[in-house]
Amino acid sequence: MEIYFDHEKLKVYQKAIDFIKWSECIFKNVNRNISVVDQFDRASVSIALNIAEGNGKYTGKDRCRYFDIARGSSLECSSCLDILFSKHFINEEILIEGKTILKEIVSMLIGLIKSNSDRAFDQQVEYNT
Repeated sequence: MEIYFDHEKLKVYQKAIDFIKWSECIFKNVNRNISVVDQFDRASVSIALNIAEGNGKYTGKDRCRYFDIARGSSLECSSCLDILFSKHFINEEILIEGKTILKEIVSMLIGLIKSNSDRAFDQQVEYNT
């Protein structure tokens, strides 16, 4: 696939697109009218959309905000997988495979957040007690 935009070069973006493709195996086997399936679909798409939008922002603070949202959507997908597993819509093998991909995405997003961050909580501060 030819690259047209900078976000397409990001491994985390490519991994997010791969996760969307991977999740289609779940949608083929589960009724899409189930609310958690719809939420899972929207959250998985949100990961890629927020990475792309965040990468286009000019300041580190703006980029981090979108990368944080993508991280939250990744965690939401993980929870959706837990729910699908607990309701017996997916088996443990699918659960583990999905969570493994999401863990990698979250780790990459945290790396991007740390490399772009100028947020106060990322700075080491000493307190006098």
